[in-house]
Amino acid sequence: MAQNYIIFAKPLGNISTMKILFVANRVPFPPYRGDKLKIFNLASKLGADHEIHLITIAETKEDLTYKLELEKKFHHVKLFYLPKWKSYLRVLRTLFSGVPLQVGYFKSPDFQKILHQYLQENKFDAIHVQHLRMSQFIEDPHKLNAILDLPDAFSLYWKRRSENAGKLWMRKFAAMEYKRLLAYEKYQLNRFPLNLVCSKEDCEYLIQSTDANVQVLPNGVDTNLFQPNSGILPIPGRILFTGNMDYEPNVDAVEYFCSEIFPEIKKQVPYAHFVIAGQRPVARVLRLKSESVFITGFVKDMNQEYSLSNVVVAPLRFGAGTQNKVLESMATGVPVVCTKVGFKGLGIQSGEGAILTNSTDAFISEVVKLLLNQQYHSEVSASGRSYVEHYFSWNAIADLLVQYVHQLQSKKGET
Repeated sequence: MAQNYIIFAKPLGNISTMKILFVANRVPFPPYRGDKLKIFNLASKLGADHEIHLITIAETKEDLTYKLELEKKFHHVKLFYLPKWKSYLRVLRTLFSGVPLQVGYFKSPDFQKILHQYLQENKFDAIHVQHLRMSQFIEDPHKLNAILDLPDAFSLYWKRRSENAGKLWMRKFAAMEYKRLLAYEKYQLNRFPLNLVCSKEDCEYLIQSTDANVQVLPNGVDTNLFQPNSGILPIPGRILFTGNMDYEPNVDAVEYFCSEIFPEIKKQVPYAHFVIAGQRPVARVLRLKSESVFITGFVKDMNQEYSLSNVVVAPLRFGAGTQNKVLESMATGVPVVCTKVGFKGLGIQSGEGAILTNSTDAFISEVVKLLLNQQYHSEVSASGRSYVEHYFSWNAIADLLVQYVHQLQSKKGET
């Protein structure tokens, strides 16, 4: 069983130019969400020294319009249009097959043929496959050059969702998808010579559940974009949550915060107010709006949102992986209060920019303390910025990926 995994990159010396193909599950532009952010930023850093290609699925006509922007980052870009209505039909066909619905959603024989042809026409030093959903497209002749990079342990996410779902039908559906994903992860991860995942917690889980070679490639943060802004004064009592607000773990998190945490904070800090910043807020989120709860919708300049805030909260009750919102907050010097879901993937100690809480009462206490105790706030803030600069910059993450590619090539040379 694989047990060792790299977490942080060593400085690289002179490196030869490599030709790398990214097989992405979404068009990585505009880079406003986790899976898009990672591919876009890795390409931005690697493109200076290597020849980077991209092939991905475009779900909308708008996605197709981003090709020119992507060609600024990639040597060659290939977009395959797969409208959502076709994906929904695939899900229906998958329902009775035993294959995870997440995988069925992206199933496409046409994309498979285009990818196969592209691989036949080009010789790549490495194939970076993003997400379990895309693993189905890598055929055996090419898998020795391929690295499967997972945003999280998908089965762990669905396991936690099945345990936290309120409605019976959702618990049953999530439990079904969890069982399918558990089997599918074990099958696919053992096909690939190297698998990556963004957090130590998810890595340990996948090693145990699949017995595959799994190592860590963390999410990163743009430390030039996200940094403390001395020209903006935080608004007293401002508490921020950010994320895609049609994503169920985020929806559940803000509902939980508004119902069980925020009223108790208001009793001790009457001027406290809560800002929910993120695109596509669903009806359940919009209903939370009040005199002290604000919903922004899409925000282009998140650095400003962080800078205006005193505390960022991540009260997630289920999910997996590393939360970008936590890394971005730490980079801007804003302390984060987390549950274990938002914290465990970071590989840090509580207080190093983010604070781990294990109960509702503890969550309330830490938010109040950060709002009222400036010295405590400053200590947590400084520690978080320093940690992100050292370990979670995209330069460090890109260097680590190059090390993994070299590791893969070395093993291939031994066989």
